[in-house]
Amino acid sequence: MLKGHQSWVFDSKPVIISSAAVGGPFEAQGNLADDFDILHDNIWLGQDSYEKAEKKLLEQACEKTIQKAGLKKEDIQFFLSGDLMNQIISSSFAARTLGAPFLGIFGACSSAMQGLALGSLLIDSKAAKYVLAGASSHNASAEKQFRYPTEYGSQKPPTAQWTVTGAGTGLLSDKGEGPRVTSATIGKVVDMGLSDPFNMGAAMAPAAVDTIQAHFRDLNIDPSYYDVIATGDLGKLGHTIAGDLLIKHGLKIPREIFTDCGIMIYKKDQPVMAGGSGCGCSATVTYGHFLNRMKRGELKRILVVATGALLSPISYQQKESIPCIAHAVSIEMT
Repeated sequence: MLKGHQSWVFDSKPVIISSAAVGGPFEAQGNLADDFDILHDNIWLGQDSYEKAEKKLLEQACEKTIQKAGLKKEDIQFFLSGDLMNQIISSSFAARTLGAPFLGIFGACSSAMQGLALGSLLIDSKAAKYVLAGASSHNASAEKQFRYPTEYGSQKPPTAQWTVTGAGTGLLSDKGEGPRVTSATIGKVVDMGLSDPFNMGAAMAPAAVDTIQAHFRDLNIDPSYYDVIATGDLGKLGHTIAGDLLIKHGLKIPREIFTDCGIMIYKKDQPVMAGGSGCGCSATVTYGHFLNRMKRGELKRILVVATGALLSPISYQQKESIPCIAHAVSIEMT
């Protein structure tokens, strides 16, 4: 099970038997709109607050995933989820609706792969037969909490990123058909002293590099093993920094397979500054776009390295630097 210092290899290869991605109106205009199961034309989703709208995104992703598997809510033995709201209220309130045993997690924007890794561990250790893992974010709720309410109309620098309004969930099982989770590398907290909340890509890039290095060192494999290696939401600036750092450390990943969910999700003419971000970024791209491509036979092996900035509004106001983390999960069609 444990391989090297910080990686797990799952002998049973837990199966992602179904998944779903739900997005907002901005995501409907993006590159990957066809890979969403549900797209909304309004960021309010018929709710009276952005926080309630985010909860609904996650609830819909859970409901759709369970429905696609031909199961009922009562079949889910554990629900693992995280988000960016204080005390992960989007996840815990959605868990209230779902009614399944709940393990709330917080890895900021790395939460999607943290949940998938832990859910796979539960399946592989025979602690469960059905585990639902997911994550969500909402542009307006995140802006209100971490920066300024959108109504304030504050300007942002080119290094800033656009929080994805979306939720993605995947249902893991010990049997069935679909892409399989074969390994996971749990990241360490890396803090290079950056403190600018409008430059998350640069802050998170070293954490992504640390986890990517650990993954290939622990598993003793080469980057060419994968068809795609995708970071979570470094954006254009952070992704470039990560590529440069990997080369500096002697690990060159071919440009054609090294990408970033935050770059992929939106079109070039959308005003997203450096790209997409948020817990819903890697969650929707993975549980929507990547898994769809795997099921079509276009991809056989992918490594998703979700990145997270572990700051809070209080830590930022107290001028703390931003500790960051990245978790990598290997998904294969076997």
